[in-house]
Formats: sequence, structure tokens, C-alpha cells
Amino acid sequence: MSTPPLLQRYRSLLDLPQHTQLVTLAEGNTPLIPLPRLAEQWGGGFELYVKYEGLNPTGSFKDRGMTAAISEAVGRGAKTVICASTGNTAASAAAYAARAGLKAVVLIPQGKVAAGKLAGAVAYGAQVIQIQGSFDDALHLVVEICQRHPIALVNSLNPFRLEGQKTAAFEICDVLGSAPDWLCLPVGNAGNITSYWMGFRQYDQARQSGLPRILGVQACGAAPLVLGHPVDHPETVATAIRIGRPARGEQALQAAEESGGRIIAVSDEEILAMQKTLAGEGVWVEPASAAGLAGFAAEVLAGRIQPKGKRVVAICTGHGLKDPDIVVKSMPAPQLLAVDLALLEEAILA
Repeated sequence: MSTPPLLQRYRSLLDLPQHTQLVTLAEGNTPLIPLPRLAEQWGGGFELYVKYEGLNPTGSFKDRGMTAAISEAVGRGAKTVICASTGNTAASAAAYAARAGLKAVVLIPQGKVAAGKLAGAVAYGAQVIQIQGSFDDALHLVVEICQRHPIALVNSLNPFRLEGQKTAAFEICDVLGSAPDWLCLPVGNAGNITSYWMGFRQYDQARQSGLPRILGVQACGAAPLVLGHPVDHPETVATAIRIGRPARGEQALQAAEESGGRIIAVSDEEILAMQKTLAGEGVWVEPASAAGLAGFAAEVLAGRIQPKGKRVVAICTGHGLKDPDIVVKSMPAPQLLAVDLALLEEAILA
């Protein structure tokens, strides 16, 4: 028997209007993968898991929020949806709009979106428009056009996006039996960290599941919440979090503070090293997805987090196929052999 759609499974906990009409691609129910070998490398004595959101229908966590945003938009009669995106939101919005029979328009910063994400938006039939500016410029434009025309905004400024995204916190508690001690995740536009904290608080109130401490992680070249001011020209290989003015920055800071956690920044080198480490565990994620665990590793190695006896969950937000450019550019050409068993034996047994 298949799992009920996400919005049906947690309907009593979601603040969605009565007019909402379900649009689903069987999102959610993503695995919580234990990483005992990696935990041992950091001293052992604790449980470490990754919540692999890259196994959602379009390859990222955005699908959780998009099923809610599009379902609400359909219910109130919207015909067109729009978003600004560094890639994952674009692909998700395009897919769910296609499922609902709506027109999707996505604005992206010129030359700043990974090919795998842009291809998804195009494949699902969205109208893709590049602007000569940043993600923040694109978001400003889509907010303005939605104020002038009956177009539904489906960025995380849309409150229904957070209603869908908070279901990941419910799932973690359902699998573990309670909230973890630490939750580590990347922070870009800050909708996800905000929604997780909403979800954990709500589940704790309803089911006494406990609350985690939250470690939000930005890239050093795009770390406005760490620096304390906007970043006009954010730069990082982690394209999904290359955002200089997070739409929900204040709520992210509040979530970190209320949870007893914090928001930190790590270098691109640390992010890419963790991406490679995760792949060595069989979990391939896009660079931004490795930021949360990279930040946790940095805090543990610096002695600022003592993980012994704790349960730690790192959120891996997107699949590696969403942003394969770095791997593709650095990978060597495969070894070429003649069809000869002796040569094969020499190559793999030497």
C-alpha cells in the first residue's frame, strides 16, 4: 500500500485554507540514513543520520513546500505561478505547475544556475527568464509583479511553502521517536531553517517529541546572517545558497537562538570536501546540501560541539545530479582497455 500524500498524512497539523485542492507527485517520506562510519571518524559515541531530501520527485526539498503552495493556488483559481530561483525552486515550481495544468514563470540570475536545475525547469515546461542581476534582484521583481497582476508567488515568502516544508520535521520525529539533539542544515534564503523550527515546535506541543538545537550553515562567500549585513555580490560553489539577502533571515536567526543553536559559515573547500565524503558513504548531494554536515564537522573538530551520547541529523537538501558541474569538470577520463581479460585483470588486480 502506498503512503498517503504528504498534505493528507499531516493535514491536521497544517494551516492550509479550506479551498486547497491537492496537487501531489508523491513527495516526502524521504529516508533517514545512518552514517556510523562517519560518526566514528569524529570520535564516535553518537548517532549520525542524514535526511536525504534529494529523493523527492524533482530532486530537492523544495517539493514539500511546492505541493502546498501549488495546491493552495489551484484552489483559489490561479492560472499562473511565478518564482525567483537559484535552481531548485524553479524545477519544483515548474513540475507542480505542470501537474496542475498551470503556467509557470521562473526568474533566474544570469549564468548563476546549475545546468541540472535549469534543465528541469525547461523540461517541465516553464517559461524561464534570466535577469542581469542577482537572486535578490529576481525576488524583488517577482514580488512586484504579483502585486500588480493575479499571479501566484511560490517563493518561500509564500506562507504555505513553510507549511509543506515543516513536514520534514514531523517525519524525523516519526522515524526516531523524538526530535534529534542537533539538526544541521544549509541556509540560503532561510525558508527551510524557519520551517523546520516551526515543525519541531508544533510536534513537540502536540506529541511531546522534544526540540533540537539547530546549526544553520552558510557559505563564507554568501553569509549575511553570520556577517550581520546583506552581501551584495554573494559568491560560492554552493549555488543553492548563493543568496545575499535572505527573505526569512530574521526568522532564521530567531530559530537558531530559540533552539539554543547558532548560524555559522564554512568555506567552499570544506563544503566540497564534505560532498566528497558523503559520496564515499553512497550519498551524492549537490554542494549546498553538504554545507550542514560540513558545519557540524567544523564545530566538532573545534570542540564547540560535544556529540557524545547525542543524536544528530543533517539535512541534505538536493541530489548530486542537480549540480554535477564540479564533479564533471574534475573527473578523469575513464580508463580505456581492449576487450581482453588479461588486461582487465591487470587493471583491477595489480
